Amino acid sequence: MSLTPSNMFPLQAKAANFSLPEPLTHRILSLEQCRGEHGVVVIFMCNHCPFVIHVLDGIIQMANDYMKRGIGFVAISSNDIITHPDDAPDKMSKLAESKKFPFPYLYDESQEIAKAYDAACTPDFYLFDSDFLCVYRGRMDGARPSNDVAVTGEDLRGAMDSLLRGVVIPEQQHPSMGCNIKWKV
Repeated sequence: MSLTPSNMFPLQAKAANFSLPEPLTHRILSLEQCRGEHGVVVIFMCNHCPFVIHVLDGIIQMANDYMKRGIGFVAISSNDIITHPDDAPDKMSKLAESKKFPFPYLYDESQEIAKAYDAACTPDFYLFDSDFLCVYRGRMDGARPSNDVAVTGEDLRGAMDSLLRGVVIPEQQHPSMGCNIKWKV
């Protein structure tokens, strides 16, 4: 495990479109199909990362809270499954089913989508407005497996609340920290 920060995708940059498989349902979903009326949160994550595991219930609760308010959620796993078989599609579908993900959990086998988003770590969070422009990127909150900070989602929740109220989201944003994406060699 290598502690890696977000690359901090440029604010106001357009979200890269995608069509990726959802192992749980065997559907191919696009960015457009994942968005809500007011925007979408794109999360790069995986099954095995202790940083993801630490905040996963908080992610699920946040999605349940905000999807009904018009913000879509989608999670994407881009890890190399040869080196990290716990992140394989069959295991992704088992995790999504057992945790009752309210959002799709998509598989980026080619890793092209992770590269298009300049994703660096798991978890890595991106909030796009209804025009698919990036208004927030970085951490969910300050909670890490190695500290006593509660999982609240305060940073990402604050950004979503501002988006929903039409308030400008401050440009000072903190990178997420987690395991590096396991790139193919």
